[in-house]
Amino acid sequence: MRIDTVVLFAVAVAAPLTAVAREEVHGAHQAHHAQVADQVIAEQSTALAINTAGKGYGPQSPRDIDSPSGANGIAFNAAPPFEQMNLCNIHFHKNAEHAGGEFTRHAGNGDGHGYQSGYRYSGLVSESELASLGHEVCPSEHGGLVPGDTIEVHYVHSSAQVKPGRTLGACLSDSVKNPQLRVEAQVFVLVNDPNALDFGKLAEHGQKNGLHQALNIPADTGRPVQYAGSTTGPSYNEVGSPFQVSWSVRPKVAKVNIASVGEWCKGNAFDEDHAHGVRNLVTNLELLAPIAR
Repeated sequence: MRIDTVVLFAVAVAAPLTAVAREEVHGAHQAHHAQVADQVIAEQSTALAINTAGKGYGPQSPRDIDSPSGANGIAFNAAPPFEQMNLCNIHFHKNAEHAGGEFTRHAGNGDGHGYQSGYRYSGLVSESELASLGHEVCPSEHGGLVPGDTIEVHYVHSSAQVKPGRTLGACLSDSVKNPQLRVEAQVFVLVNDPNALDFGKLAEHGQKNGLHQALNIPADTGRPVQYAGSTTGPSYNEVGSPFQVSWSVRPKVAKVNIASVGEWCKGNAFDEDHAHGVRNLVTNLELLAPIAR
């Protein structure tokens, strides 16, 4: 057997082992989190359809960004590019709320309230990147984060004259209660690697051209999929979100140093200290806007 053939064979064998190792890590991590039955998720989807039917709700989020289909007829003007708006909030969800791109591995049904569900990075990570820290970061009553976990970060922007702060409320002002909203979304996989991206830098913000801006939103993770949608979060699993949001979701996943995420959770301008839950993926075409390709 030629040497180059041996090398290729070794790589082919090693890659699946890395994937298996990741599954073992997450299997152990989620073993103590009960998963609800498929029927529960189906009932929530049915409730969402009933509670929104004929009531004028606009397109909803999250969605599969690889599927452009949609039949919702409520249209609204797209928000300006984020460079022309004020950053008002940064937060993240454990597991990607959106599906598609490099985050297509379903995490399971979760607890029915938005935790342990969503989508995970579908690529490979190395054994060293999965090495345990010995503790979770950004702990909460729903569990913390460990190497190999996926997060979806939302950089929320508003057309109102606001400054960065807590929750969606920071995006509204006394003078403008219905500003245009834009979310720049980026999915990351957490790795135990000090040479990976620094989340503190990724979440750095400041003034630029007279506007509050996130200064280091990744620009090398693929052309963002832009579509009309809504706010997300598990509180909307059975009811429609009334907020109109212009979304830009990057299809490629970047690796971020998990230790830097833990440090950010210890103190930031947004008072964020843990990962949020995810809203069920919206698949009802009557609640989705078509994506222009």
